Amino acid sequence: MPELPEVEVTRRSFADAIRGATIRAVTLGKPLRWPLGLAPADLVGQRVLGVRRRGKYLLLDLQSGLLLIHLGMSGSLRFARDLPARGAHDHFDMDTDQGTLRLHDPRRFGAVVWVAGEGDPQACKLLGGLGAEPLAEDFDFQAFHAGLRASGMPIKQLLLAGRVVVGVGNIYASEVLFLAGIRPTVRASAIGSQRALRLHGAIREVLARAVQQGGSTLRDFSSTDGSAGHFQVEANVYGRAGQPCRRCGTPVCLLRQGQRTSYFCPHCQRH
Repeated sequence: MPELPEVEVTRRSFADAIRGATIRAVTLGKPLRWPLGLAPADLVGQRVLGVRRRGKYLLLDLQSGLLLIHLGMSGSLRFARDLPARGAHDHFDMDTDQGTLRLHDPRRFGAVVWVAGEGDPQACKLLGGLGAEPLAEDFDFQAFHAGLRASGMPIKQLLLAGRVVVGVGNIYASEVLFLAGIRPTVRASAIGSQRALRLHGAIREVLARAVQQGGSTLRDFSSTDGSAGHFQVEANVYGRAGQPCRRCGTPVCLLRQGQRTSYFCPHCQRH
């Protein structure tokens, strides 16, 4: 599943190229997770003012309203002037005078939704419960620590929930907790201020590094120009069960928390 770094890499790969473009046509394929919210023809003539990100959603600001784009489990975007003919898994094409934006999504858990603004009820439903943006300048430590203290959940599962901080998906949660020296099973409320401070910094460091590396490509993620990510190559623990820890040499352990796998070093990550 594309996580925050992959979505940010996607945004950066086409935001400048599509800014100022005028929509000429919109073509829909099979139904996605949620309906578009208006007739495709109603988007024709609109100009794209810019592309932002909130958590794992891309926000395309239009002259009237905005499009919320979510890549779901297997989605990816392409933006180019000469895309090949639409295939069976291409479910949204937005043709503009600067190129075509296409959503390719084999599993169809992604979505493109038009809303009148961020105060629109549908926008509030999709974006309203999201936690703090970890790469933003205002990612406040005190608010983050207060969120940890208020939760009895294991820290790994709290990070995945996205209510305290958004976008720390399964790969990055394992890497963040390794860097912070915290075992994934530790109760969030038991994390003291010093370890919370390390965790806060590790979240920023790991996600920023992942963006720099183009995200992680485990299956089919690529940016809008087709480039794959490389963060997974340098992962400390994720996907390395049984292999020696890069720091101390102890075999990396694997456990299941809910439906997700967690990787950790039993020596470097104490209770």
